[in-house]
Amino acid sequence: MQSKEELLVSFVTEMRRGALALAVLSRLAEPGYGYQLVRDLADGGVPVEANTLYPLLRRLEEQGLLRSDWNMREGKPRKYYQRTEAGTQVYARWRNEWHQFNHSLNLLLEELHESK
Repeated sequence: MQSKEELLVSFVTEMRRGALALAVLSRLAEPGYGYQLVRDLADGGVPVEANTLYPLLRRLEEQGLLRSDWNMREGKPRKYYQRTEAGTQVYARWRNEWHQFNHSLNLLLEELHESK
């Protein structure tokens, strides 16, 4: 049987996995590279490690939600990612779903908290 702490870590990891993909899509309307994304997400209160981010970027690219291009002009070669048209459409709908779900969940949690 898992300890309470192990269960909590597992639940938080599960919750962050989907939310992180949404956060990444939110930042890539314009081209961005991995390290820049790590910084931007951390600055926005969503810390992520590079070894978590890069596999996610590859998966989103395989799903057709991102495209990537190498930029060799600025000294060090960097792979830039940007949302595709499909990625923008999915992001917009997902963002709306997120807002609706978040609103409903907050109401539910407040209601349960107030009833105690």
